[in-house]
Amino acid sequence: MNERSIAQRAGGVDTFHRIVGRFYEAVEQDALLRPMYPDDLAPGKDRLARFLAQYFGAGPVYSEERGHPRLRMRHARFPITIEAAARWAAHMTDAIRAEGLPPDVEAELLDYVVHATPTLTNTLPDHVLPTDDQD
Repeated sequence: MNERSIAQRAGGVDTFHRIVGRFYEAVEQDALLRPMYPDDLAPGKDRLARFLAQYFGAGPVYSEERGHPRLRMRHARFPITIEAAARWAAHMTDAIRAEGLPPDVEAELLDYVVHATPTLTNTLPDHVLPTDDQD
């Protein structure tokens, strides 16, 4: 049986470029997230769109150019708090929902957001970190 990938059912790589374009429009207006991104957003937009397309079965459209995604390593230099991760997830969720995908395809993309978002959090709030005076 030749089952089509989620990427194919979504409409291909172009669909992921549209989703990511909407996502980045929200990031540009987000005071918490925008400083984490470089001035030129174009390369990141392309990389994220290709990563998502590859993840959902479009073939090696990301790894041909960038190698293994190594998401945690590539994001380690950014202070990704729980709040920043939640904002990322909210913007990505809105961008996916705005695409008007078939419900089963949308659900697959949103499931990725739910599961991927917490894995990139690398900075806890100060109130949960130990202080020097605790023995």
